[in-house]
Formats: sequence, C-alpha cells, structure tokens
Amino acid sequence: MAKKPVKYCVVDAFTESAFKGNPAAVCLLEEDEERDEEWLQAVAAEFNISETCYLTPILNHSSANPRFRLRWFTPVAEVNLCGHATLAAAHFLFTSHLAKANLIEFSTLSGILTAKRIQDPRNSDSSLFHNSEARDGFLIELDFPVVPLDGDFNGGDTSAVCKGLNGASVIEIKKTSKDDLFVVLPSGKTVAEIQPQFDEIEKCAGRGMIITGSGPPGSGFDFYSRYFCPKLGVNEDPVCGSAHCVLAPYWSKKLGKSDFVAYQASPRGGIVNVHLDEKNQRVFLRGKAVAVMEGSIVA
Repeated sequence: MAKKPVKYCVVDAFTESAFKGNPAAVCLLEEDEERDEEWLQAVAAEFNISETCYLTPILNHSSANPRFRLRWFTPVAEVNLCGHATLAAAHFLFTSHLAKANLIEFSTLSGILTAKRIQDPRNSDSSLFHNSEARDGFLIELDFPVVPLDGDFNGGDTSAVCKGLNGASVIEIKKTSKDDLFVVLPSGKTVAEIQPQFDEIEKCAGRGMIITGSGPPGSGFDFYSRYFCPKLGVNEDPVCGSAHCVLAPYWSKKLGKSDFVAYQASPRGGIVNVHLDEKNQRVFLRGKAVAVMEGSIVA
C-alpha cells in the first residue's frame, strides 16, 4: 500500500521578513501514521537546513488545549530542544487553522512545552484572531525551561576555543547542562565580526558553542549571540531559540533585569524578545515567523 504524501511547510522563524531569521521544515504526520527513525532522519538530511520537525496530533489527552507530538532533527541527529522549529511549528498550526485555540501544547523530549498566540502591541486590531487575513499581526510566545550553566570550562585548552574563533579575545568560558560551550566575548560587536573556523570548533569539547557579548550602545539590544554546532551538521544556527534558555539567566545576573531584546548576529540575523521567570525557572521567548514554501513529501 502506497504511503500518503506528507504535507510540509518551510517557515522562517524569529523574523518578519522572508529569507531572514532561521528556517525550519515543519512536517505534518497523521495520528496513526508510522514513519521509522531512518525515514525521519533521511528527510531532515534532504531538507539540509538547521532543523526539520515532525508534528503528530494527539487526540486523546486530558488537556483543554490542542496537543501535538513534536520532534526535532538536524541533518545528522535528533535533538531534545529547539526553539526556532517550535516557533515555526506553532506558526504553521495557527495560520493553517489546524489549531483553533490561542495556546498549543507540544509533547517533546523536554516535556510539555507551550506556544501561545498573542497580539502584537503594534497592532491594536482586537479582531486579530478572528480575521483569517491577519497573517502577520501576532507574536508567538514559547514557554521553555531554563538551561543551567554547569560551571567553568575545564574540558580542554582555552587556546583551542580562541583558535576556533579566529584568535578572538575571550572573557570567560563555561559549560551548559546541554553540553555546549558558553563563551563570553568583549562586546556584541566582537560577536558580530567573528569569522568562525568551523573545523577548529568541531575539535573543541562539547556539542556546540554559544558566543555572546553585550549589545553595542545605541543598538537597542541587550546582548548579541551566535551559535555554532558543526558536530550536528549545522555550522551556524541562524537564530537559536534554545540558546536563549541559558543566555537569559546569564545576562539577568549581569544586567540586573529579566526582560531582554536579544539579537542573533548570524549572517541571516534574527531578533528574540526574552523574559526570564527566575522563580519558576522558565524562559519565555517571543517572535514572529513567515512561511516561505510548502509542498508534499511523496517518498
């Protein structure tokens, strides 16, 4: 029996403009549709962008909100948390009217995560959520867990990190609980100007590397960041939502605040509005998204 085509949509997340932000392929599976791990990974490799995610509706559950199973894959491996692909998945569900509520729950490897559709403060039209043509008038807020820093880096030579960052000066290096290096640079300007040496970064300890620095005066941003992960087939993640789960608590301590406007200074660029709920150890990420292509997987 031939398999049903799988509908997909490629969505640029954390941007208001097509071909900016971070692209994710969102694939919709039927509730009773079985696709093996090899197929899921092969499709992700075929798209060959930072993340491909798979949505499966969960019809029998106790929540009043619509719930979907959500899995994330890079071109070479499954990961247990991804912000921009979650934003992309929520955008797809909201704009295609597959979720008729303003709150969606996702069952993931990181537990139940939520995405909420909220009105853009710049758009005062209260009929927003009832107008099918109002495609760009809302933000999506993700509710994610804080990712702790495990302490100072002691997994190897600091010079190797500097080499991967093309000789840049480094203020401090820490390790996250997700096994990423967390590297603080002298300024956001330094972050933006880094010419990463991916072959050298791949040799460094840990899964990937987050680099960050304070926002330049007058930029309107609290901090800049970038994320490199060649070991998972993503040299540079254009806008990494999950990295902000560790960036938010770090910069909260440095700046003495809990609300941030953050800029991911990759070549594509992206803006993330961040709120830290320190008491409950949650990070709320807000952003927009734009669908850029859609189709069906027939293999």
